[in-house]
Amino acid sequence: MNELMAFWAEWIRPSAGVPTVQWSLLLAVASIAGYLVQRYTGLPKVLGYTVIGTFAGLAGFTGVQWPLQGIGLFLLELGVAVVLFEAGGRIPLRWFRHNPMVLLQSLLEAVLTYFGVLWVLMWLDIPGPVAAPIAIIAVAASPAVLTRVVMDTRASGPVTERAVTLATLSTLYALAIGAARAGLMDRSEHGLVATMYPVAVVLGISVAVGGALALALRMALRVMSPTSENTSIVLLALIAASAAVAATLGGSAPLAALLGGMLLKQLNPRPWSWPRQLGTASSLLTMLMFVLVSVVAAQADWSGPVASVVLAVIVVRGIAKIAGVALANPGSGASWRQALWVGCAMSPMSSVALLITSQFVASSPMLGPMITRIALPAILLMEVLGAVIATIALYRAGESSKPWEPQALPPLAGDTRES
Repeated sequence: MNELMAFWAEWIRPSAGVPTVQWSLLLAVASIAGYLVQRYTGLPKVLGYTVIGTFAGLAGFTGVQWPLQGIGLFLLELGVAVVLFEAGGRIPLRWFRHNPMVLLQSLLEAVLTYFGVLWVLMWLDIPGPVAAPIAIIAVAASPAVLTRVVMDTRASGPVTERAVTLATLSTLYALAIGAARAGLMDRSEHGLVATMYPVAVVLGISVAVGGALALALRMALRVMSPTSENTSIVLLALIAASAAVAATLGGSAPLAALLGGMLLKQLNPRPWSWPRQLGTASSLLTMLMFVLVSVVAAQADWSGPVASVVLAVIVVRGIAKIAGVALANPGSGASWRQALWVGCAMSPMSSVALLITSQFVASSPMLGPMITRIALPAILLMEVLGAVIATIALYRAGESSKPWEPQALPPLAGDTRES
């Protein structure tokens, strides 16, 4: 490739460069793969995106740096922010007042996941400074994967709504604590004040930026039609601006977007949804996010000893999330069977987990490689397996309006044999 570029460099003046061509072709192939996976297997499109990104990563694709930085980091933050803003806009805070057991389910599953993963890593002789960040990463479910699964399966119902809500809340906990923990990675202070102060700073800045975002969008929705194309542009532009401001001031860009969506839901209680014109831009960002995650995660160390640790983390994490939802299920208005499927639907990990991992690696060059060795394979596996598990859970809960009927592969040209 270098020789080819040197040959053309004397007379051609590229406007974007080879990396842009590589990413464009990669996204085109991923889009085709996602379509084919859904059409011929009935599984969500995210599997196709992840498979293509994984192959690219294993083949040595170098279009993204690790830890994430620059435009790659911003695009991931923007994609996560868009997804979390939409997820936050679906959470009515009044629900927790009338049904506090749902909030208790969220807290229990997060606490059990953290301490369960921390215990199994310590039992496997992983140092505490490495085990604690991985346990925080494991708390985060993936609203991005879950919402794509819900969209592709056309699911709706109590299990779907509760799973999306609990996944969003777990993301809120992980983002706040993860951003604060990253700031303490190489510091010697471990007191209560030294630990809680960064959490308060991250939350305070994120709440402030999220509040400003919600107020700006509230004013825009007062004078603009929710279905207008210009409203779509205002939404996306303000989310992008808030993401950049939050990251610059020391907050969390995705957390600010999530809180902004939740606050807008309270300021604008009337039912509202994403304008249709935002669908294509949001889908492109989401697909880019999944491909980027799998490209980065596929380049991790896949040795035998690491594989056993990763599998242990995945198993304990899955059990903890199901147990947390089940323990607080009495009085929550859901059956035991529904609680089981909610816990299963929360299994995916993806972009939020990768973002938190990147923060840890950037904050501690010494501990970063050890965290990466375990976190990246776990994220990649649970982006794939989690999407499959969530799909099965929604179908088994009976909340998908789309039957699971994969289409048969078309016959080859000239093949006249009867099937």
